[in-house]
Amino acid sequence: MATIEKRGNSYRIKVSCGYDAQGKQVTQRMTWTPEPGMTSRQIEKELQRQTVLFEEACMQGNVVATIKFEDFARQWFKEYAAMRLKESTLQGYHTMEARTYKAIGHIRLDKLTTRHIQKFILELCETERNDGRNKNGGKLSTKTIKLYKSMISSILDYAVKMQMIKENPCKNVQIPRVTTPEKELYTIEEAQKLFELFKEESKHNYIYVCFYILAIYSGFRLGELMGLEWKDINFDSNVVTVNRTCLYSKDRGHYTETPKTVQSMRSLKLPQDVMEVLRKWQGLQDVQRKKVGSKWIETDRVFTKWNGLTLDRSAPGRYFKKFCERTGMRYVTNHSWRHLNATLLINSGIDVKTVQSCLGHSVATTTLNLYCHTFQAAQAAAMDAVAEALPLSYGNKNKITASSGKGEANSQKDVS
Repeated sequence: MATIEKRGNSYRIKVSCGYDAQGKQVTQRMTWTPEPGMTSRQIEKELQRQTVLFEEACMQGNVVATIKFEDFARQWFKEYAAMRLKESTLQGYHTMEARTYKAIGHIRLDKLTTRHIQKFILELCETERNDGRNKNGGKLSTKTIKLYKSMISSILDYAVKMQMIKENPCKNVQIPRVTTPEKELYTIEEAQKLFELFKEESKHNYIYVCFYILAIYSGFRLGELMGLEWKDINFDSNVVTVNRTCLYSKDRGHYTETPKTVQSMRSLKLPQDVMEVLRKWQGLQDVQRKKVGSKWIETDRVFTKWNGLTLDRSAPGRYFKKFCERTGMRYVTNHSWRHLNATLLINSGIDVKTVQSCLGHSVATTTLNLYCHTFQAAQAAAMDAVAEALPLSYGNKNKITASSGKGEANSQKDVS
């Protein structure tokens, strides 16, 4: 049975939907406001119609989502995300809550539209980064904006499953195309110069020399490199396998998790020279183990601190920045080594599916999107190679006879 309460110029309609498992009465409410200029009779008639429609919706189990987006999102984090998402993903989503709630948190689920979310996405495109990693400022990356959309969409998908709303308004939201700056990569000449510098560097910091040589030849992600254990390396077959990733959080410190995707669990056969670098580092680590004795903590990790514990994820980057300052090398980030590996594969004529497999991307479209320009350049070079192998040239005096399609008349055209 519905009850109607007049509140100023509006009417509140309340319907009882029975009782929940704890015996608490469940009610649904909606507010209806007459259009300006409606007569008393028109208002009464339309009010009764709205009441009947609302009662029918409640009887059919179509819960009206009067809960605000922020309140429902917090429920989603507790009921769904905490139990189903990886901790790294969950942490990333938590960092995006404040901006999201400020923009759309106050809007009721049943009132949240595609337009609301689209406006928020457009605002994000003009938002300055505040993570401290870009001292000169800069806008949020397209990848970060996609993560915002992904989080909102996941929350609203859950609302659909819970029958709070009929459809997800986030599905039609578009992310503006943003010109992505060229990735900072070393040229082949710079990489060769780096290897020359590593010869001297290996006398003092062999762990980092080993780390970066493995990074460029494997294309592994930072977490995958830090998570490598000696049992993952087969020196007989020269195969290195990714079985885990090493992540970090303030609450847990360094912890081990499954790789980013199922496809990230992969095995690569590496050159013999790279395996020799790994073997030498294993020997040096054994020397360190004997040196510290009982202070050594066995983790089987390839890249470790002096006492056997996993090397800090930030340590290679800190070392390499100082190395570049000492040697005059141009500094690039750790992830740039992965991009360089992909670029070398593509420029060597390796097909996209193989590149996808080597990099551990879940789908080939990810590889194509990330390295679109590289593939295009490689394809253009391939076409040039065909033209060089089979040149096509006609002298000015040469003629090609083409049928006009009308009777037996032919027309001759000069082709230059």
